[in-house]
Amino acid sequence: MEFEEVTPLTIWIIDDDLVSLFAARYGIEQLGKPYIVVDFDSAEIALKVLSDSLEGSTNLPDIILLDLVMPKMDGWEFLQKLEEMPEHVKTTDVYILSAFLSTKERQRASHHPEVKGYFDKPISKRALGRIFGEKEEAR
Repeated sequence: MEFEEVTPLTIWIIDDDLVSLFAARYGIEQLGKPYIVVDFDSAEIALKVLSDSLEGSTNLPDIILLDLVMPKMDGWEFLQKLEEMPEHVKTTDVYILSAFLSTKERQRASHHPEVKGYFDKPISKRALGRIFGEKEEAR
């Protein structure tokens, strides 16, 4: 009997707040699965790495956990740049993580074509498990 090798999910966390980065990473680690977690404290750096990944055909993220409120390039601008990228980037699920999501921003996020969902910070282990489980089932 042959088994297909399953590549672990690659998750990017984009957040300028180091405490939030740590909390999200810790929650992911608590799930006990071999996820590949890459964190960025800047949307600009994440966008550059994403562009380089496209050129080099290296692993694209399966899931991005994105903060909206960041200096220089905020989460909305990152999403705009993501929309301009080639179609195969569209397989990446983007979830908004925010401590300050107003009703207006929630509506904007829920109608954004690149956003799969949004969560208040800190994201719970249960929510992470649901997000990752859905992505793993869809593979």
